[in-house]
Amino acid sequence: MFDFLEGYDVLGAFWTTVQLTLLSAVGSLVLGTVLAGMRVSPVPLMRGFGTAYVNIVRNIPLTVIIVFTSLGLSNIFGVALGATDDFDAKFFRLAVLGLSMYTATFVCEALRSGINTVPVGQAEAARALGLSFSQVLSLIVLPQAFRTVIGPLTNVLIALTKNTTVAAAIGVAEAALLMKEMIENEAQLLLIATIFALGFVVLTLPTGLLLGWLGKRLAVKR
Repeated sequence: MFDFLEGYDVLGAFWTTVQLTLLSAVGSLVLGTVLAGMRVSPVPLMRGFGTAYVNIVRNIPLTVIIVFTSLGLSNIFGVALGATDDFDAKFFRLAVLGLSMYTATFVCEALRSGINTVPVGQAEAARALGLSFSQVLSLIVLPQAFRTVIGPLTNVLIALTKNTTVAAAIGVAEAALLMKEMIENEAQLLLIATIFALGFVVLTLPTGLLLGWLGKRLAVKR
């Protein structure tokens, strides 16, 4: 029944999906944390930039952002991210960039909600001791905020895993692109869809369960 799978690297395609997810998760976490810091910054210019970035980017369809990274950054501006001679590597890295830029907006909003749960008195006491804004944010506020928003960040990570399928639009050889190829070549539509659906369940369900348990263990007791 599964003879049609011969000649298709299903595991390799899902491994590419995993790589896209992990690299984009790291990138979006770093950028999202910076944006969250900007959104609560006492500097109006930084607050304005952070607010504008989040409100604009999260309202643009992800497909448009991914296509922009390939057609705009690569073809028009010549951005190759260090992979000028390797077509596959270049568009993989551009897909990671696009996914990170988009997902960072949701990470930022999740973190900002966590920052709002930290009692204002703690930040005021830290400033009274002479700590700067960046020190208050990094030493007191963000550690508590991260523990508070593990659940929301888990939902963002699961959504990111599913959003990696958009990378097929620029030819990244992940699971969705292989599924499209198999559907075009084989007569097992229902079976192919079931295999790939189960593959994404295997990727997302353990992640949700593990991080959900971790969120309960690390939750800040107030």
